[in-house]
Amino acid sequence: MEMCCYQCEQGSEFRSCAVVGRCGKEPDCAALQDIIVHQVRVLAWYVRQQHNDPSPFMSLIYDSLYATVTNVDFSTDRLIGIVDQLNAAINRVKTAAIPPCGLIIIESLDLADLMNIAQYHTIAGRRGKFGDSVAGLQELILYGIKGLASYLYHVLDLGYSSERIDSGVIETLAFLAAEPSDPDQLIPMALRVGELNYTAMDNLDRAHTETFGHPAPTTVRTTPMLGKAILVSGHNLHDLDLLLKQTADKDINVYTHGEMLPALAYPHFQRYPHLVGNYGGSWQEQQREFADFPGPILMTTNCIQPPVEAYADRIYTAGPVAWPGVIHIGDDKDFSPVIAAAQSMPGFTHTQPVHDIIIGFAHHTVSIMADQIAGLINDGRIRHIFLIGGCDGAGPGRSYFTELAKAVPQDCIIMTMACGKYRFNKREFGSIAGIPRLLDIGQCNDTYSAIRIALVLADKLNCTVNELPLSIMFSWYEQKAVSILLTMLYLGMKNIKLGPTLPAFITPDIMAILTESFNLTAVSTASVDLEAALHSHLCS
Repeated sequence: MEMCCYQCEQGSEFRSCAVVGRCGKEPDCAALQDIIVHQVRVLAWYVRQQHNDPSPFMSLIYDSLYATVTNVDFSTDRLIGIVDQLNAAINRVKTAAIPPCGLIIIESLDLADLMNIAQYHTIAGRRGKFGDSVAGLQELILYGIKGLASYLYHVLDLGYSSERIDSGVIETLAFLAAEPSDPDQLIPMALRVGELNYTAMDNLDRAHTETFGHPAPTTVRTTPMLGKAILVSGHNLHDLDLLLKQTADKDINVYTHGEMLPALAYPHFQRYPHLVGNYGGSWQEQQREFADFPGPILMTTNCIQPPVEAYADRIYTAGPVAWPGVIHIGDDKDFSPVIAAAQSMPGFTHTQPVHDIIIGFAHHTVSIMADQIAGLINDGRIRHIFLIGGCDGAGPGRSYFTELAKAVPQDCIIMTMACGKYRFNKREFGSIAGIPRLLDIGQCNDTYSAIRIALVLADKLNCTVNELPLSIMFSWYEQKAVSILLTMLYLGMKNIKLGPTLPAFITPDIMAILTESFNLTAVSTASVDLEAALHSHLCS
């Protein structure tokens, strides 16, 4: 069976993965994910049609959508289980009415039978039915909802919820189930998803800070220490907290990796002396970095790569992420297998020389500094602020972001978040009047902080966000980045540079609309974009 997937940057430039995903996704997984997306739409359509309370279904909907995000769930067994749960939920609410997108009756969970069903519900089918631009706008909305679902997974994990967001998600999915084809309806709905995602990120920020405290500037060790070790990757701060509690007094050092780095800036996590630092860099380096790490690895969410032989027997998954043959930690979050593996391995045999970086410049901290930053801008000592953030990836075009950061003049500040920062975050950038020139805001989940910072500075400087001496160079890879982009567009933020390549689902027709409305453009070269940025966005 052929597959058709173009939801991430690896399938960009109007290409799709048609044989096997460059992420490692096999056609059977892609087909099951297509069924899951269809069934989620159907479930939402019935819930909305009957005006049912959506709350009993939301955890299943968010978990299901998160499983279809790039680099998350590669296990056919787990995906079939999700299909079964969705089918049961639909049977609880369905009526004689049939959604415009059709209704699948799942009578068999046999993989071959499911593959036959899936061929009628692919992206390729929607492109053939509606054309590339309409299908692309439908997918833009869907990918925004997928990214939003990933944030809400963490919100629910920490015991928070929002009826307003839940209702909005049901409305959006039901809208997609009706197979809309009018761009005049699709584009406003995409911005509506941006609005919902803004609220979701606000809720996630509140869940994190009320649970773990406000991040504060923190010096983080990036070189290993003598002793047994566990490496934690992904995004889930709650899982990290549970692991740290279970490893207390066990003489095991715990290291963050990738998007877990910002955890080290939260006051709550600084209570754990055995959380000793960060190891490695971004997700796409994990096959090399995990192979060299002398202990077990715990993946708490995306972004998992196909495990290689060097560590395949000592990587563990939890929550939404899964890989065939890899031990999955259940919902009880008993990390005993991970701990036992760490105790059986030698760990690091010596302590390496110290190398530190500084993190923890989320909105709470930068808001305290806002008067000083605004004063430095008014005095001309800070000429410009560059927000260089987003997803990292393996493509050669991502050198753009490294070149840009290196070329930013000494009288300018760089704000950064998400794993794209690993392109340059270990470089020495210095400071301006005591303000570090590199302000690490946090995870991709912390983009809300970047937006809050921009709004605060605009208020201090008595101008709009678009008039700030601020340029946004946004690096995208998967659906979380899509939801963030939609949020920025919903807020009216203009002149964003998107790279390293444009999404395949954003056709030239769609891009023309976004360029006209928001001046959203593709990145050019670092030198050209830098020069243009330095002569724009001046407060009046």
